[in-house]
Amino acid sequence: MIVLQATQDRLLAALQAVAGIVERRHTLPVLANVLIQRVGAATQLTTSDLEIQIRTTAELGGDDGQFATTVGARKLIDILRTLPADQKVTLESVSGRLQLKAGKSRFTLQTLPADDFPLVQESPAFGPAFSVPQKVLKGLLAQVSFAMAVHDIRYYLNGILFSAEGRQLTLVATDGHRLALANAALDVDVPKQQVILPRKTVLELQRLLSDHDGAIEMRFAANQAKFSFGGLEFVTKLVEGKFPDYNRVIPRAHRNVIVLGRAPLLASLQRAAIMTSDKFKGVRLHLEPGLLQVAANNAEQEEAIDELDIEYSGDVIDIGFNVSYLIEALANMGQDLVRIELQDSNSSALLTLPDDERFKYVVMPMRI
Repeated sequence: MIVLQATQDRLLAALQAVAGIVERRHTLPVLANVLIQRVGAATQLTTSDLEIQIRTTAELGGDDGQFATTVGARKLIDILRTLPADQKVTLESVSGRLQLKAGKSRFTLQTLPADDFPLVQESPAFGPAFSVPQKVLKGLLAQVSFAMAVHDIRYYLNGILFSAEGRQLTLVATDGHRLALANAALDVDVPKQQVILPRKTVLELQRLLSDHDGAIEMRFAANQAKFSFGGLEFVTKLVEGKFPDYNRVIPRAHRNVIVLGRAPLLASLQRAAIMTSDKFKGVRLHLEPGLLQVAANNAEQEEAIDELDIEYSGDVIDIGFNVSYLIEALANMGQDLVRIELQDSNSSALLTLPDDERFKYVVMPMRI
């Protein structure tokens, strides 16, 4: 039976959409495979790592009827990458194996039974669906994902909080030293729902989301989230646990405020960062009327001092920060100006965008 028939570029694109979660070495060999199902004229490609399941339905040619098998996802992608984009590729089931034909090339691939593939059991109790344009969610993820924890013992920090309530979707990430929050408007009213998406899910969503206006539909359950977009269906387990009350972390009414160019500040910090070490990433900010000084030094007694002229008439403040925390936030803001609110040298700083309440970034100071 001809399982599917398509040009190299179409088949490769469909496979790459679902193969991001596949690992070459797995305790369960079938998880290194992609499940290929032929139902009438439609072809479904599905992958899973037991935590996440991704499925795409593609209109790829082939014999009508029902057929299912699994084959090594990475190996199939590696073969396709070596073929010309317009090459016609045929996958055919022959004696319990899968034969790939393209031009004068032939590959015979080992398969495992489709019945052995562990499909994710979807929750029967998803909440109401809501959606935003793909580029909006991609932008929100970019604005907060860098603040996720990595391998933190507080497992609920190793991901992003998605909070939907009324007509607003809010994304929050924190590693305990900094917090990033971004939100967007929804086109429908939804009851309050909060879920924590795991780090791997977040990274995979960022890889798959496009920059166009096509919608991504979201549905949340107690232990699962489901995303549908661009012909893909994405189901993921959630992180269990209670996310910190982020509203308590966001400073209110800091009395010292600076508004300055984001790019000049970012460049200044990047210059100062050259004089920090991998073990100690601290920079000192000295603030006085009309001037912001950025300084860093290292164990070799080397030093960097950079000055920016600013409009400021508040208190004199000396405060230290992890320079990476500031650079990552500024690099993902994408606006010309940044607003920084400070209280004193011992309080957290609040970074926002002037005239835009949809993004907030809080960073704790460090002793230098």
